Amino acid sequence: MQELLAVLPDWLGVYLLIVNVAAFAVYGADKLRARQGRWRVPEKTLFLLAIVGGGVGALLGMWCFHHKTRHWYFRYGIPAILVVQLALAGWLWLR
Repeated sequence: MQELLAVLPDWLGVYLLIVNVAAFAVYGADKLRARQGRWRVPEKTLFLLAIVGGGVGALLGMWCFHHKTRHWYFRYGIPAILVVQLALAGWLWLR
C-alpha cells in the first residue's frame, strides 16, 4: 500500500474524500427533495459524481437513504463504476 501512496499525488486523497462526501450528501438531499415534491437533482449529475471518483459515497448514499435503488441502471451502474475505480486503483498499485 505504501507504493500506491507514493505514486499518487498528495492532493488525490483530499479530492476523493471531498467528492465522496459530496456524492453522499447530494444523494441524501435529492431523496429529501423527492419526498417534499421539490426540484430534483438530475440523474446525470448523480452518475457524474460517481464517475469522477465518488463511487463509494454514491453507493453509501443509495443504501443509507434508500434512494434510486429501484432503478436498475443505478442498482447495477453505480456498483459497476465503483468496481472499475477499484480495479484501476489495484492496477496502479500492482504496476
